[in-house]
Amino acid sequence: MTANGWFQISLFFALVLVCAKPLGIYMARVFERERVWTDRILRPIEKLIYRFTGIDETHEMAWTEYAIVMLVFSLVTMLVTYGIERLQNFLPLNPQHLAAVAPDLALNTAASFTTNTNWQSYVPEATMSYLTQMLTLAYHNFFSGAAGIALAVALIRGISRREAKTLGNFWVDMTRASLWVLLPGCLIYALLLVSQGVVQNFRPYDQAKLMQSQIVTTTGTDGKTTTQTVTTQNIAQGPAASQEAIKMLGTNGGGFFNANSAHPFENPTPLSNLLQMFSIFLIPAALTVTLGRMTRSPTHGWAVFAAMAVLFFVGVAVAYYAESQPNPLLHSVDQRVTAMQAGGNMEGKEVRFGIANSALFATVTTDASCGAVNSAHDSFMPLGGLVPLVNIMLGEVIFGGVGAGLYGMLMFVVLAVFIAGLMVGRTPEYLGKKIESFDVKMAMLYVLIFPLSILGFSAVALMMPNLGLSALGNTGPHGLSEILYAYTSATGNNGSAFGGLSANTHWYNLSIGTAMLVGRFLMIVPMLAMAGNLAGKKLVPPSPGTFPVHTPLFTVLLTGVILIVGALTFFPALSLGPILEHLMMHAGKSF
Repeated sequence: MTANGWFQISLFFALVLVCAKPLGIYMARVFERERVWTDRILRPIEKLIYRFTGIDETHEMAWTEYAIVMLVFSLVTMLVTYGIERLQNFLPLNPQHLAAVAPDLALNTAASFTTNTNWQSYVPEATMSYLTQMLTLAYHNFFSGAAGIALAVALIRGISRREAKTLGNFWVDMTRASLWVLLPGCLIYALLLVSQGVVQNFRPYDQAKLMQSQIVTTTGTDGKTTTQTVTTQNIAQGPAASQEAIKMLGTNGGGFFNANSAHPFENPTPLSNLLQMFSIFLIPAALTVTLGRMTRSPTHGWAVFAAMAVLFFVGVAVAYYAESQPNPLLHSVDQRVTAMQAGGNMEGKEVRFGIANSALFATVTTDASCGAVNSAHDSFMPLGGLVPLVNIMLGEVIFGGVGAGLYGMLMFVVLAVFIAGLMVGRTPEYLGKKIESFDVKMAMLYVLIFPLSILGFSAVALMMPNLGLSALGNTGPHGLSEILYAYTSATGNNGSAFGGLSANTHWYNLSIGTAMLVGRFLMIVPMLAMAGNLAGKKLVPPSPGTFPVHTPLFTVLLTGVILIVGALTFFPALSLGPILEHLMMHAGKSF
């Protein structure tokens, strides 16, 4: 750990903090239909969209209609994505003449991008045509992110409205999230990325002649080995910058290239790396300000922001410390920090980013359910790899995905307020609304679905040697971590991979695809049900027994509830995975 590393971490968070307030206020005005400076350009376009699609922007939806419309929209777009993947060999913009995507992989990918997960069981540049990348994957990057923002806004309306039966209009919220927030940001952001060297073209792949030929030995599925001499290399390229912008700003994470944000065509410079991390956190952080403004309680929004910030700094400190330590199994290697080397564990990391920015990126991308990576999490030290895993297991509420992080955090807020009410022996209240049994049941249902999917699928995979264990690259506790991370990432709609697991099999494509759908849609329904219930309640005036939700004490309670729920649920699995691996590594054993 160095002063320079901490300076870079502090600079990153300072940028997020400075920009969160103006963007949060802007989004609050957009979704409350107040005038903003972009109206002169975007309002005519919005009206044209409504006229073309037949949307009545004055129509308000009850929570049931809001949920049904969201589910139908997601299903239809998922099926269209599946169809395009299966037919891409007949469609244009396929200069590499790539074949149709296999049925199980196409279904997994369609579910992945529909749910804002962006899990990739394939090599993008060797599997997806330019048309598929742009028309389906980048499209879902926009609309799955916009749906998350719309759902968060619907929950905020449920909290702020009194004696109301509606939560807004899903189509209007989606349109405004896309047109007013995501699209302008991506247009500027993509140009900044191009200026740093991120590619944006439609050229066929170039073929470069190697300066020195390479002998490559491969083993086929039949067990036979073949040896060949390689003298050329295909240089993949394409419309990457446009997809990279929404991939980060929408906390999607699906890379245009297999190496994701470690690829020099996706993330070429330290400045592009900073921009990518900043864009991951920007909207989730700003939504806490939107929460405070729309509920007329700005300090409550900052209290929620503070809880997220505390958990973020704890995670990045542990990851940075763990990766800065020398590997105890490499006794003969000099792992000190010097002017010529970074020291610590540089395995699986890009030299141009170093340990600090690799640990920071891993923390940010798993805090925010983005899933983009600039280093190999599988190569992290056991405690360093523990941090991304725990970040997702806490429910992706440490800033979280665009919208999804906020409504996930608000479910924990309801639980924290409920616990505070039990402590003082009175009915809990949240911003003037009494929290009753139905609200607590919906919050608990939301919280319990998450571990049920993760631990259930992991247990089944571990009990099936021919399906679950045969795809592992490691044994022992590290192998357990690989399986656990895969289902945690899928259910948490994160999309990052621990690595070492060959997930492009029938079992993993179908089971991980199911986990992604469960983690997105089965958790949204109880959230919207609670939002609809809160919207219909009367406001009650605060009393001496009301627990304030804008104080440091509330932040501490909220942070404690998140950690306790996560620790009680997942600690047994973690103790058999990365924690055991850490102890055995120091005992001289690796996996």
